[in-house]
Amino acid sequence: MLTAIALGILVGLILALTGAGGAIIAVPLLMFGFHWDVIHAAPVALLAVCSSGLVGTALGLRAGIVRYKAALLMAGVGSALAPLGLWVAHRLPATPLTLLFAAVLVFVALRMFQQAGRELSGLPALEVVTDAAACKLNEQTGRFEWTALCTRTLALAGAVAGFLSGLFGVGGGFVIVPALKRSTDLPMHAVVATALMVVALVSASTVVSSIVAGRLDVAVGIPFACGAVTAMLAGRRLAHRLAGPRLQQGFAVLTLMVAGGLLVKVLL
Repeated sequence: MLTAIALGILVGLILALTGAGGAIIAVPLLMFGFHWDVIHAAPVALLAVCSSGLVGTALGLRAGIVRYKAALLMAGVGSALAPLGLWVAHRLPATPLTLLFAAVLVFVALRMFQQAGRELSGLPALEVVTDAAACKLNEQTGRFEWTALCTRTLALAGAVAGFLSGLFGVGGGFVIVPALKRSTDLPMHAVVATALMVVALVSASTVVSSIVAGRLDVAVGIPFACGAVTAMLAGRRLAHRLAGPRLQQGFAVLTLMVAGGLLVKVLL
């Protein structure tokens, strides 16, 4: 139980400091901590991600910064695709699934490091929103002007996040956050809050499926989730002081190291 709480606290701090995309580290931490494979670690990781995401969503809704209609659209499509990812995960051998997950970690880490480097250099982020953004806020209402392009763009992002959530046990924040940054003109705090709602809802659907199928280790999952939620709430006070491109680069390096550890674990 102590190991589960400690790992949960680490995940919660990462979520508080790096945003919704930081949840991707939960699965490999459980794999190393309990010597599990992706299939066993995924439901427990998603329970913590879901719990933390729900708390973050509640705070965002109270602050009025969550674009809940966009979040519900992405989460609805994502929840429909999550069972497909789960179905594929349980039919892939452990080694190929772990190698695929390591590749995703490398991609996310390199992308994050590159974006942080551009920010440090004073260059615009890679997801530069232009006047041609798919989803734009109405200046008078503060809400999205819904178009067919906007709906398709957000639905596609939700579909990818949902499939990966089922496949790897990740919340999908590393998909949703960049998608919202690239395709909307939302400010960053609204992007993160909206992404947290999507992550929470998509994760919840996969968690429920795992519980029904008897694949969730509750003895580990509950203390892990409690540690994550507690640390995320406490870490929010540090986020304003520590968050920034240097921290993002540090997390990217950590993610690369974790990916390397997974490769060593599988191949040796």
